[in-house]
Amino acid sequence: MPRYLTRFSYTPETWAMMIAQPEDRRKAAAACIESVRGTLHRFWDSFGEHDGINLGEAPENVSMAAVALAIGGGALSSIETTALLTVEETFEALARAQSVGYRAPGATA
Repeated sequence: MPRYLTRFSYTPETWAMMIAQPEDRRKAAAACIESVRGTLHRFWDSFGEHDGINLGEAPENVSMAAVALAIGGGALSSIETTALLTVEETFEALARAQSVGYRAPGATA
């Protein structure tokens, strides 16, 4: 199943609510991903550019996009999801790239 790394930040209002009433957001994140037949593997809170990071799986990109759209519209000020490749998938992509007929702009044929 495809894997995804999601980085997100909470709105100031969400931080205020969580300060007033702390809540473990792993449960909510897991429920969202499970609703599309996926799995939440890890969830970390962080500080710096992002307030949290999670690692999960979903059946395909459309399912994970649906999760990001659903949760991105309220309590979050930003959300970024990156599809991840295994090392084996990277080698497969490298092999396939050899047969892609790309010509850079300005290059002669």
